[in-house]
Amino acid sequence: MMHGIAVESDQQLELPENRLLRQLQDVLGDYLEQEHIDEIVRAYHFGAEAHSGQFRKSGEAYICHPVSVAISLGQMRMDMRGIMAAILHDVIEDTPVTKDELADQFSSEVAELVDGVTKLSKLDNKSRAEAQAENVRKMFLAMAKDLRVIMVKLADRLHNMQTLSAMSAPSRRRIAKETLEIYAPIASRLGMNKVRHELQTLGFKALYPNRFEVLDHYVKKSRGNRREIIETIQSSIQNRLDQVALNGKVAGREKNIASIYQKMRYKKISFHDVFDVYAFRIFCETVDECYRALGCVHNLYKPVPGKFKDYIALPKANGYQSLHTILIGPYGVPIEIQIRTHDMHKVSESGIAAHWLYKSENESNESVKARANEWLRDLLEIQKTAGDSLEFIDNLKVDLFPQEVFVFTPQGDIVKLPRGATVVDFAFSVHTAIGNSCVSARIDKKLVPLQTQLENGMTVDVITAVWARPNPLWLNYVVTAKARSSIRTYLKHFQQQEAIDLGRRLLEKELLAINMHLDQVDPTRIVELLDALQVKSMDDLLEDIGLGNRMPILIAKRISQEDVNAAVKLDDQVSHHDTTPLIIKGTEGMVVTLAKCCRPIPGDSIIGYFNPGKGIVVHHHECRNSHDVRKKHTNWLDVEWSEEEASGEFPAEIRLELMNQRGTLATVASTISSMESNIENVTVVDQDDRVSVDLITLTVKDRVHLATIIRKLKKLNIVLKITRVKA
Repeated sequence: MMHGIAVESDQQLELPENRLLRQLQDVLGDYLEQEHIDEIVRAYHFGAEAHSGQFRKSGEAYICHPVSVAISLGQMRMDMRGIMAAILHDVIEDTPVTKDELADQFSSEVAELVDGVTKLSKLDNKSRAEAQAENVRKMFLAMAKDLRVIMVKLADRLHNMQTLSAMSAPSRRRIAKETLEIYAPIASRLGMNKVRHELQTLGFKALYPNRFEVLDHYVKKSRGNRREIIETIQSSIQNRLDQVALNGKVAGREKNIASIYQKMRYKKISFHDVFDVYAFRIFCETVDECYRALGCVHNLYKPVPGKFKDYIALPKANGYQSLHTILIGPYGVPIEIQIRTHDMHKVSESGIAAHWLYKSENESNESVKARANEWLRDLLEIQKTAGDSLEFIDNLKVDLFPQEVFVFTPQGDIVKLPRGATVVDFAFSVHTAIGNSCVSARIDKKLVPLQTQLENGMTVDVITAVWARPNPLWLNYVVTAKARSSIRTYLKHFQQQEAIDLGRRLLEKELLAINMHLDQVDPTRIVELLDALQVKSMDDLLEDIGLGNRMPILIAKRISQEDVNAAVKLDDQVSHHDTTPLIIKGTEGMVVTLAKCCRPIPGDSIIGYFNPGKGIVVHHHECRNSHDVRKKHTNWLDVEWSEEEASGEFPAEIRLELMNQRGTLATVASTISSMESNIENVTVVDQDDRVSVDLITLTVKDRVHLATIIRKLKKLNIVLKITRVKA
């Protein structure tokens, strides 16, 4: 008896870290060689010594956390170095140990894995959002090299969520929000549904504790009432499978509380409407049996039209495969059924972890890993062009919540896109060059605009043009990260090139006034000028001029002086202002913009002024704002319309006083249309029983075209007065 008490007290005295180490060794013993386990134990002792004296908020030794992470990965049958990285994943961040020391002690592979998981240091000058974004970005770069990085990170996050109760309330909410926004969707994207469900449940519980408690209470309360119906449905499905000699096994499926809550919010329905759906899974041996089982259940219960999805023939982006159908069961209750093979179920639960879990089995594990790598390659391409980490995170979140549509290229290839994707998204998914030059498309041989949303089964043929380029308005309706990132990158470089070209024209114009040419200036003088202005290259200087950040006349003066370091007096600049106007077409793009206050059109006398960072803004000479500009002699210049190249459609605004009677506006609109002009906007400024005062923005080719339209409108007996708005 005394001997039994001694054993019990020994167990009570055993330190938590030693108990966890034994548990880890037991898990690893199932699949690793003893020499590998010994190496992992050596990593444990190294980590325990490095973290010596450190404790978690719960009070236990810090080493308990990395060992718990390693146990999770051991259950996924992670390889030796992945387990070692899990045990050591915090040593670089939280102890004096360096990456080089880890590489010397263990291997460069382990050191790289640990470094991939380690948070960035020296982020004090950044906001929390930027720091988080930078960490996630760094993690994805490491993931692209080795998928084990994200496995360690997800297991780390899972244990942190399991022990979240020791944290303060604000920290709990912040960590839970980050988990739900970033880590649970990453687990989903990598097909790790078991981990995703746990992260979602723990995240929801921490973020909305009261809502979780209420839903948990109702789930437990409703379970008893449902048991009889569940058993009836399950046995009837199983009997039907047995009758046709199908080797399938039926199992009930419990919805997790987080997904119940999401469905209630998304579909705006009550708890009982969600929980009244009974969910089952049928597990078969082969794909052929899956389709036969589908036929069986459709014969047993009536299927709901439009609610069948075949993810076996068209797997989800994360490799998930299954047949989904909804039936009307006994008592009129809806039944959700998923039919899959046992191998598909393993992959569905474990995702890329299946690569380590079931290495000896079929190729579906490899296909999941290939899909994950393909996704990471896309993300790498996006991160190269993303302006900053916050933009990368925005793009990432777009990709983490996909509901796919499947469309076809004209050659019959399947392209997978998120729900809500447009023709532009499709074009960029095929190739960036096609996206950059698309102008419209044919869907099932019918012409459609670029903003058309795609649906399953469509055949999309993109029409491109050599002159076409991405439009900033596309950003309002594209949904894929690749399209968004490509458009932003193109526009950024396009504006830069436009600014350089405009800067060159402006500088050449000023140099011409003092009988000089830019190409004839001594290169050493240019180098001296760039040094004096502290500018890296001539292109950077020209871009600054084009964007209005530097005055071209000042740069021209400095080039002409013997000493480029000498300052130019402002009075001298003004007195020698070149009177030759800059010729514009009005279609230059982003660095030459037409002011919306006065809407100048070809034929108008115009004036331009430099808006720092944006380029030249062109105003009508009679615009009130241009009078203010002229007082500032330092930043205006004379501009003129090009007689040959100013072509296109330009917006102009007219003010109409009309008789307020039925059909008046329709008559005005048809008159404008008959004059080959489009109406862009109509605003009713004032209205009474007799008169309506309207502002109409219409497109015209030039001043003559506008005058012709105004004359035509004046002849209408409903038009009392008409004027052009110039300010």
